[in-house]
Amino acid sequence: MPRNPKASLDAYDRRILAALQRDGRLSNVDLADRIGLSASPCLRRVKMLEDTGVISGYQATLDPDAIGLGLTVFVGIKVERHHEEEAERFRQAVSALPEVLSAYLVSGESDFLLHVVVQDLRDYERFLTEVLLKLPGVRDIRSNFAIQTVKAQGPLPLGHLPA
Repeated sequence: MPRNPKASLDAYDRRILAALQRDGRLSNVDLADRIGLSASPCLRRVKMLEDTGVISGYQATLDPDAIGLGLTVFVGIKVERHHEEEAERFRQAVSALPEVLSAYLVSGESDFLLHVVVQDLRDYERFLTEVLLKLPGVRDIRSNFAIQTVKAQGPLPLGHLPA
């Protein structure tokens, strides 16, 4: 069973996390050099961070425009609250949609907030009418179109961890 990693993260762990968020392709030797540890203890720490779920994976970050996904839409969805089974079917259906980069259960005007990427407005119209409006329990949909990306998802802040 994973322990509570936050309780035992130290300054070395913070430096490892910061370095890997900047460049997940660092070799263990380069990482160890950057954080001031030898390679073996550094590797053990990275393995512990992976095993406890602090590091949940590694991936390449793609430019959506470069691969033809030029429209970002933030979609607020209200769902019917009458049946928990229907709400669970909604969550499962949304999780399976490749156009949905992230989905959040939120408070406020919507029940769920989806971060969606599609090719263009016509593609979003298709996605809205053929997919989103047919999801179980959907009562209302509000679409907000991103005009410009001011800041894309970046590294998580680590200032609250030991320095």
